Amino acid sequence: MIIKILGLGCRNCNTLKENTEKALKELDIEAEVIKVEDFEEMATYGVMSPPALVIDDKVVSSGKILKTKEIVKILKKN
Repeated sequence: MIIKILGLGCRNCNTLKENTEKALKELDIEAEVIKVEDFEEMATYGVMSPPALVIDDKVVSSGKILKTKEIVKILKKN
C-alpha cells in the first residue's frame, strides 16, 4: 500500500501525515507514506485544496484534516 499526503508543507499537512501514521500503527498495517509537496504532481490528482490523502493513487479525502479514527475507517475499507 502506498499512501500519499498532498500538501505544501503546512502544519495541516504535517498533522494529516502524523494522523495517518498513527492509524497505520493502530491497525498494524505496513505502508509507504510519501509526502508530496510539488503543486504540479498534486494537480495530477485533481486536488486544489490540500491537504489530501491518497491511497494507492485514489484520492480519499481533500481539503480537511482527518482525525486518526477517520483514517482508520478509510483504511479498513481499502
